[in-house]
Amino acid sequence: MIRVLLVDDQPLIRSGFRALLDLEDDIEVVAEASDGREGLALAKEHLPDVALVDIRMPVVDGIEATRRIAADPALAGVHVVILTNYGFDEYVFDALRAGAAGFLVKDIVPEDFLHAVRVAARGDALLAPSITRKLIDRYVTQPLHAGPVPELEELTAREREAVALVAQGLSNDRIADRMVISPTTAKTHVNRAMAKLRARDRAQLVILAYESGLVTPRNR
Repeated sequence: MIRVLLVDDQPLIRSGFRALLDLEDDIEVVAEASDGREGLALAKEHLPDVALVDIRMPVVDGIEATRRIAADPALAGVHVVILTNYGFDEYVFDALRAGAAGFLVKDIVPEDFLHAVRVAARGDALLAPSITRKLIDRYVTQPLHAGPVPELEELTAREREAVALVAQGLSNDRIADRMVISPTTAKTHVNRAMAKLRARDRAQLVILAYESGLVTPRNR
């Protein structure tokens, strides 16, 4: 059973999402919160698999709530999915950097919404190639470099290659084709790189790849 926490300051939005989720046999809404502070408390209490968090809320907004969840070892199994009305904007970018597994626009069709919840619950990032390209474009126009990351030295050559391909927006299947390996092996390379670099998901891996200089916009 997939356990979901809803965090949104608009009751109508919460009730709409809950109505969809309650129809599914494999999904259970364990709690609802109207702001990030309450959401964080409920996340600690219920330990959901997925937290659907509105990006703009009173008291504690979605970005700060995401940051606090990502920083708490006890909440390592909670996958935050940001909800937004505005598509991919600077706030979404900041939320991904804070540790969100991905984001959804609130006018998403029900089938895609339910699929996204299941994807997030599996621990896979909701980072479609189109979203990755927008992340890349952000670095093209406004490169941000956090400096050297010592953990990069721990990556094997194949893991570094896999990270570079993730940063280009490729799925595991396409990475497998490019590296001439099986999709399972491609996923293993990506997962091992994420573990070594302490990246929560593919979104974090893409950001770290650019901020560390492992990948640069000019050689994408």
